[in-house]
Amino acid sequence: MRAVLTRLYAQAEREDKNVMERAYASAAQLPAPPTPAEASALCADALLPVDPHTGRLLYTLIRMLRPRNAVEFGTSFGTSAVQIAAALRDNGSGRLTTCELDGGKVGKARDNLAEAGLADLVTVLEGDARETLRDLAEPVDFILLDGWKELYLPVLEVLEPAMAVGAVIVSDNLSMLPEEYLRHIRDPRRGYVSLDLPLGDGIEVTTWTGTTP
Repeated sequence: MRAVLTRLYAQAEREDKNVMERAYASAAQLPAPPTPAEASALCADALLPVDPHTGRLLYTLIRMLRPRNAVEFGTSFGTSAVQIAAALRDNGSGRLTTCELDGGKVGKARDNLAEAGLADLVTVLEGDARETLRDLAEPVDFILLDGWKELYLPVLEVLEPAMAVGAVIVSDNLSMLPEEYLRHIRDPRRGYVSLDLPLGDGIEVTTWTGTTP
C-alpha cells in the first residue's frame, strides 16, 4: 500500500501541473463552461490526489469511526480510495463504494487498488455519481466528496436519504466549494455540525446528527 501511494504522489507531483495547465487552456476555448463530462475528459490524465495530510486524516477517521459503509465521490486514480480501504482492512470490517466518471480512471483506480491488495474491499462504480450512488443497499456512515465541486451538493442530496445518524462527511478543496454547498452543510436546521480544517487547500469535516434544534 505504501509503495502504491508513494508512486501515485510522485507521479502527481511530476505531471499534474502540466496536465491541468493544458486542461484550463482547452476549457478556455470552449463556448461555455465545461460540463462535468467535458471537464472529466480534459483532466483524464491528472491524478488530482488528496493532500497527503488529508489522506492521513482519512485513514485516522476511518480507524476511529469504524464505518460499515463508506462512500467516495471522485476516485480519479484511487489515491484516497487506497487510504480509506487500508483503514477498513486494518479495522477488520467495512467496505468502500467509490465512483468515477472517466472510464480510463476507473481502470487505473482498480489496478492501483489491486496492486495495494485492497480490491476486495472496494466497489468502483463508473458513471455519473448522481445516478450510480442512488440505490445503495446499506446505510452510509462515512462520505468523502472529492469530485467536481459543482456536484458536491447534488451528490450529497442523493446520499442524504441513506445517511446513518452520526455519518461523517469530508469535503475536500474547501477554497473551491460553492457557497450554496457550504450553506447546506453548515446549517444546523438540517442536523449538520461542521468544521473547516487547514489541510491542503482546506477541508470541511461535517457530521449529521439526525436531529434539528
